[in-house]
Amino acid sequence: MYRYDEFDHAFVAERVEQFRDQVQRRLSGELAEDAFKPLRLMNGVYLQLHAYMLRIAIPYGTLSSRQMRMLAHIARTYDRGYGHFTTRQNLQFNWPKLSDIPDALADLASVEMHALQTSGNCIRNVTADHFAGAAADEVADPRPYAEILRQWSSVHPEFSFLPRKFKIAVTGAERDRAAIQVHDIGLHLKKNDKGEIGFAVYVGGGQGRTPMIAKLIRDFLPEEDLLSYTTAVMRVYNLHGRRDNKYKARIKILVHETGAEELARQVEVEFAQLKDSELKLPDRDIQAIAAYFAPPALPERAEGWENLARWKKADPAFARWVQQNVQPHKNPDYGMVTISLKPIGGIPGDASDSQMDAVADIAEEYAFDEIRVSHEQNLILPHVALADLEAVYRGLVATNLAEANAGLITDIIACPGLDYCALANARSIPLAQEISRRFGDAARQAEIGELKIKISGCINACGHHHVGHIGLLGVEKKGAELYQITLGGSGDEHTSIGEIIGRGFEPDKVTDAIETIVDTYLGLRQDPSETFLAAYRRVGPQPFKDALYGSAAEAA
Repeated sequence: MYRYDEFDHAFVAERVEQFRDQVQRRLSGELAEDAFKPLRLMNGVYLQLHAYMLRIAIPYGTLSSRQMRMLAHIARTYDRGYGHFTTRQNLQFNWPKLSDIPDALADLASVEMHALQTSGNCIRNVTADHFAGAAADEVADPRPYAEILRQWSSVHPEFSFLPRKFKIAVTGAERDRAAIQVHDIGLHLKKNDKGEIGFAVYVGGGQGRTPMIAKLIRDFLPEEDLLSYTTAVMRVYNLHGRRDNKYKARIKILVHETGAEELARQVEVEFAQLKDSELKLPDRDIQAIAAYFAPPALPERAEGWENLARWKKADPAFARWVQQNVQPHKNPDYGMVTISLKPIGGIPGDASDSQMDAVADIAEEYAFDEIRVSHEQNLILPHVALADLEAVYRGLVATNLAEANAGLITDIIACPGLDYCALANARSIPLAQEISRRFGDAARQAEIGELKIKISGCINACGHHHVGHIGLLGVEKKGAELYQITLGGSGDEHTSIGEIIGRGFEPDKVTDAIETIVDTYLGLRQDPSETFLAAYRRVGPQPFKDALYGSAAEAA
């Protein structure tokens, strides 16, 4: 993990005290809300429906046990005993008092965390593959490059007031687990024919009101040019991005209106001026940052294979959990463990203070003190010996974190929705809970197989509904909540935007509609190995429309 240097410590501490003064002036009436709003947003503080919300940055989703314990402490001390992990690999606290937030930020600073740039028209938290550094299909660990981008972008004077918020994601594996093609900039680490590390650069992806898939504008960018080329992209966007209409202000609109080829040309012109500037990354600096992310020394634990086989035979529930929530590690004696934050009937992404403490303890004892947050609102232990899986499982069972559903129909992504968010049109949480309960039977989930449901309470798409295999968008119609269903979306290396299947459904009819969709899939798949997404891509939307609406005419 990256460790703060003296500058980092001083800078974050100074920002905390600056914000403390701003809060005091707001509470005394010296600062009106209109003047305070841009100041609080710079420090990750939103005003939601019922209270302030504090959004904490977890750069590229990497946490230590010490940091997780601090999040638990903040949940207990300043909130209502829980936090909400988001699709941006961040954590949100939904109930802090404004007067307490400076103290919470000071506590965060003590463990090298902050809430800077988790809001505003700036470069937001840089995200990465949650299996980074451990995955067997990895070309290189993307986190050193994400850290370089974090350092470069933090309070960057040129890019602190962009036309709109800006999101960057980095992946270093064959499988895209960071959804890079629905980001403003997506970077895919790769090697060229000479074995040199570089990036495929995607620009102009995003969800929200106008979902778009990013365009590949550079097939191979040498690693030394990461900052100069990214700066070139940012300058073109900052100069030409729309500022007159926030709905058309994202770089995806600029790419769409300008054309990917022309935008790439403009970027290359700017890049030519920057290529040999001070932004060129020296190899020694890359290696210095990479050293922070050196994988732990993993001792041989060959006994794990025999033990694991015995434990799986003795406990079917443990066997299901291993099958679904443990992925192969690049070291065969180890596994990557997904801790599901999706208990049946629970709130997706929520974790209590006691659960956070428990995860911290387990990570410290069995996982080399490392925890990840996935954009799918789960936690990851990236390095766990197979010989320790049974102990980890028992620890998770004790704190209700052992749901064996990673990647299944109950592993639902959902935004906070109308229960919290001032922008939402409809509730996400109750719908996710109802769907989870309906499909909670383990045997039924196994029969259905991989199926990703993603729910957003408004068009801003914080629940990533556009790239759900089944996506649900809450809208308001004549003062009532209605849910639009999309099918066929995906956020992996074969990214696709889901298709609207037809007219929306009232809240009490959505789960039945999902069941109809699932039953239709089960009836038409060629064999049990054909996933929902593969079947949908093979047959198209019509069988599902017919099942839901009776005819294509009714769905129109």
